[in-house]
Amino acid sequence: MAHNFTEDDEGKRVVDAEGDEIGRVVEVSHGTAYVDPDPGLTDAIMSKLGWSDADEDSYPLQENAVGEVADDEIRLSRF
Repeated sequence: MAHNFTEDDEGKRVVDAEGDEIGRVVEVSHGTAYVDPDPGLTDAIMSKLGWSDADEDSYPLQENAVGEVADDEIRLSRF
């Protein structure tokens, strides 16, 4: 699902396909949402999202990982 993220998406929870929270959108820049992951996020999930090699506090959310965008959360697709 292609979604052009805006400042309105900042602060939304990011949840996996089962509804478990994995982080929050902390910034949107040029249509890309940046997520601050939950400290308990497993390495396996971070690796599938392409976040394992980054040494930053927030990570870009890839469009192909987004399943649905609602008023209060962004739900990832199954991967």
